[in-house]
Amino acid sequence: MARVPTGLRNFAILLLIWEIAGRMDLVASGALPGFSEILIRLWEDRADYPRHIWATLYASGVGFLIGNAIALIAGVAFAMSPTLLRIFRGVNIAVFALPPIAIAPILVLTLSDMAPRIVLAALAVYFVTMTATVIGISQSDNRASDLVKAYGGSRWRILWLVQLRSALPTITTGFQIAAPNAVLGAILAEFGGGGRWGLGTYLLGSLGRGEPDRLWGIGLIATAIAGLGYLFFALISRRLLGATRAVTLNTATPLGDAVSASPFKRVLMLMGIVSLPFLLWWAFIVLTGVPAMIAKTPFGVIDYLLFAKTAPVAQEKLLQALSETLPITFAGMAAGIGFAFLLAISTRLFPNAIRAFMPVALVTQTMPLVALTPLLVLIFGRGTSLTLWVTISVTFFPAFVTLAQGIALVPRSAQDLPRAYGASAWQEMRIVTIPASLPYLFAATRLTVPRALLGVMIAEWLATGRGLGNLLNQSRGYLDFGMIWTVAFVSVLLSVVLYQLVVAIERKVLRRLGMQTAE
Repeated sequence: MARVPTGLRNFAILLLIWEIAGRMDLVASGALPGFSEILIRLWEDRADYPRHIWATLYASGVGFLIGNAIALIAGVAFAMSPTLLRIFRGVNIAVFALPPIAIAPILVLTLSDMAPRIVLAALAVYFVTMTATVIGISQSDNRASDLVKAYGGSRWRILWLVQLRSALPTITTGFQIAAPNAVLGAILAEFGGGGRWGLGTYLLGSLGRGEPDRLWGIGLIATAIAGLGYLFFALISRRLLGATRAVTLNTATPLGDAVSASPFKRVLMLMGIVSLPFLLWWAFIVLTGVPAMIAKTPFGVIDYLLFAKTAPVAQEKLLQALSETLPITFAGMAAGIGFAFLLAISTRLFPNAIRAFMPVALVTQTMPLVALTPLLVLIFGRGTSLTLWVTISVTFFPAFVTLAQGIALVPRSAQDLPRAYGASAWQEMRIVTIPASLPYLFAATRLTVPRALLGVMIAEWLATGRGLGNLLNQSRGYLDFGMIWTVAFVSVLLSVVLYQLVVAIERKVLRRLGMQTAE
C-alpha cells in the first residue's frame, strides 16, 4: 500500500480532533464548533459569499501587485545605493508601522470605491518585499560579482546575472509573507467602513449575532484565500532554492559603510531621514485636499498634544494607554521571536516534528487578524492572555519563515566540515549554521517590531478595551481626529525607535563577525 504523506496525515488528525472537540463543546461551551458544523453553515450561507469573496480578492490582489512592484523597484535601488536606503529608512518604517485601523477611516473619507482597500493592501506588502529584496541582493556572493566585473560586466550586468538570481529565494519568501498581509490589509479597510461588499464587512455584520459557526466560516474562507497565496509562493521558493543554492559560505562579503561620511554630510543625512516622513505626511494632506477638521498636519498633532486647551487630558489618556500597550508588546515580541528561533533550528534537528506542527502554524498566520481575534475572544475571553496569544501568533510565523530561509541557504559543505571532525548536530548548528544565518535573525526581528505593536492594538481594539487600540476606537466614535492622528504618530514613532535599536545592535554584531549589514 502506498504510504500516506505526513502532511496529509497530520492534517486529517487535526481535523478529527477539531471535530470531536467541537461536537462535544469542549472549548468554551461551543465557541469552537465542529468542522462539519462550519461546513454546513458555509453551505447554508453560500449565496452570501461570492460578492464578498470577489471584493476582498480583487482589492488584495491589485494591492499585492502594486505594492510588490513598488517594493521590488525600491529594494533594488536601496541595495545599489546604501545612502538612498538610509535616507528613506524613516519613510520605509513609517509605511510598515502605520496602524491600518487608524488610517482606514481617513482613507475611506479621502478616497473612493476600492481605492482604500487597495492602498492598505499595497502598504501591507511593501515593507516585507522591499526588505527581502535588499537582504537577498546584499547577501549575494561577492566572488561571483567580481568574476563578472573582471570580464567587463557593468554594475547593472552584475545585478542581473548574479545578485537578482541569488536573491530570488529570499524575494519569494517575502512574497509568502506578503500574500496573507495583502488579504489582511484589504479586510482591515473593509472593517473600517470601506464599502458594502467584502469579507471584512461580512464579518463585522456577523459579530453581534452570536453565531460562532458563521464567524469561523468567514475566517476559514479568508484563511483559504491567504493560504493559497502563501502556498503558491512557497512552492516557487522551494524550486528556486535548489536552483540558486550556494556551494560554500560567502567569505568575501565586505563590510557595509566602508567609507565613513564627513560629520557635515552625516548631519545633513540625519536631517533628511527625520524630515522626509513629515514632508510626505504634509504633502499627502495638501494633495488630497482633506478637510482641516479631519486631517492633522505634523504641526496640528503637536498643537493638539502640547498646546491646545485639551492637551493635558489628551496627554493623560495617551500615557495611560501606552502603559497598558507597551509591556504586552515587548513580552509578545520576545516570545514570538524566541519561539520562531527555536522552531527554525528544529527544522534541521527534528524535521518530522516540525512538519506535524506546520498545519496549525499556517492557519494562525494566514487567518487575518480581524477574523481570528473575534474567534479567540470566544475561547480565551477578553483578558491579557488573548492579547499575548494574538501578538505571538502574528510575530512568530514571519520570523520563522525568514529564519528558516536563512538556515536553508547555509551551504551543505560548510555544515559537513565540523561533522567530519566529530561534531554533533547541535555543535554544527552552533558553530556554523546559527552564525551564518545571523543576518536573517536580525531581519526577522526588524519585521516583528511593527507587527507586534499592530497585533496588540488590534486585540485591544476588538476585544480587551484597553491600551492604544481601545483609545483609537474610542476616538473614532467621538470623532476625535486629533487623537486618531496622534495615536498613529506615536505608534509609528515607537516602531521607528525600536527598529533603529535593532539596526544598531545588528550593525555592531555583524561588523564584529565581518559580515555585511542590510539595514
